[in-house]
Amino acid sequence: MRYTLLLGLMIVLFSCQEEVVLELRESENYPVIEASWTDNSNLNQVKISMSKTYYDSASYRPVTNAEVYIVHEERNHRIEFEYSEQTLSYLPVYNQRGLEAQHYTLHVHIKGNHYRSSGVLLEAPKLDSISYRYKEKRLLRPAGYYLTLHGKISFDENNYYRVKAVRNDTLLVSRNDYLLFDDTFGTAALEDGFEIETIPYQEGDEARIALYRLNESAYNYMEGIVELMYNDGGLFSPPPQNPPSNFELVEGDMPVLGYFLVAPVLTESVTIE
Repeated sequence: MRYTLLLGLMIVLFSCQEEVVLELRESENYPVIEASWTDNSNLNQVKISMSKTYYDSASYRPVTNAEVYIVHEERNHRIEFEYSEQTLSYLPVYNQRGLEAQHYTLHVHIKGNHYRSSGVLLEAPKLDSISYRYKEKRLLRPAGYYLTLHGKISFDENNYYRVKAVRNDTLLVSRNDYLLFDDTFGTAALEDGFEIETIPYQEGDEARIALYRLNESAYNYMEGIVELMYNDGGLFSPPPQNPPSNFELVEGDMPVLGYFLVAPVLTESVTIE
């Protein structure tokens, strides 16, 4: 009898569940700028889109009529960009690239609003090689080959880094693949071997790694992205918020989201055998 009553109570509780759609305050759609300027011309681009509300299921909406250019401050030289339908982004007209120790400022004009962000292309660390070894399956780790980066960081300041990982032709961008580190625990990360413990590879895979040395403002934005990706919206999670943009509004009244990344890029690849 007791078990019958318990089963009946569980059925009643489950039958009372109802999907709740929260009535969220509508907000304006703001420009979102995602810009990269590096010493590798193939990676330099500016993507501009409009933000969406929480329940908006519309696909990616690029802004195609913006005025975009970068000023190389030391030379007082303007680098023009034009929109590419193929990449849905703005690309340098003459395929230029950044130079070490130089200061660059990105300007974006959208419907009477002028946005600006600056950065210095810092000296790159050394990335000597990639090694890998096989690890058996564990509770929170699948079986596979895991990479270790070897190199040297010899800087006393501005040590902010991002590692991008590619498996064959796929850039890995899940929350576990977003790899950031600084010098909080010293600068021996590469000398000791920086092990990428969250990304398994299998035999025959091509593993490619890109190491970026960031300015602090871009690094803070990336950290905000990671925090947002790990926010599950649960009872004990903080309210989600947009990462801190490193753009400033020069003219106009519409806020902007996004970031401008200025960085050297080191790349290495290895085939898992």
